[in-house]
Amino acid sequence: MSLYDDAVLVLKEYEDQGGLRRLYLDHLAAHPDGMWKACRDGHITASALVVDPERGRVLLTLHRKLRMWLQMGGHCEPVDATLAEAALREGREESGIPGLALLPGGPVRLDRHLTPCAWHLDVQYAALAPAGAVEAISDESLDLRWFPYAEVASVADDSVVRLVEATRARL
Repeated sequence: MSLYDDAVLVLKEYEDQGGLRRLYLDHLAAHPDGMWKACRDGHITASALVVDPERGRVLLTLHRKLRMWLQMGGHCEPVDATLAEAALREGREESGIPGLALLPGGPVRLDRHLTPCAWHLDVQYAALAPAGAVEAISDESLDLRWFPYAEVASVADDSVVRLVEATRARL
């Protein structure tokens, strides 16, 4: 199965956010290249909110280009067999934490947002940090920091707040 086929299957099985889910599926139907950064009309991206539920906190990155506190995530790559693998890869690369594990049950949310390169149709997962995890900043970040759940709204935009809320509900 291709990454494109996996994305269609994941989105068809995702039960929430019906209008946005339909927009993503329509985008893929109209754009065979809709998984890749080269698709200028927008593209599917994958992200992972790294969470430490035992300590009631999430790891956010201060994105180098956007200068915003965000979850780990980004463009799909040819090495990604599935959206879940893409989200997990992004989580590991940007957090520096090996041993992340996605929460079961598929994506937590969808979020569509405009970036300097194009519309991102983000498929958002949550990843559990292993006990004793130590983060390491990547070249894509200006900073990397753990935030208690209650502090996220004071540093991040509404999309990240909604992702944290949805992740906590799933936990």
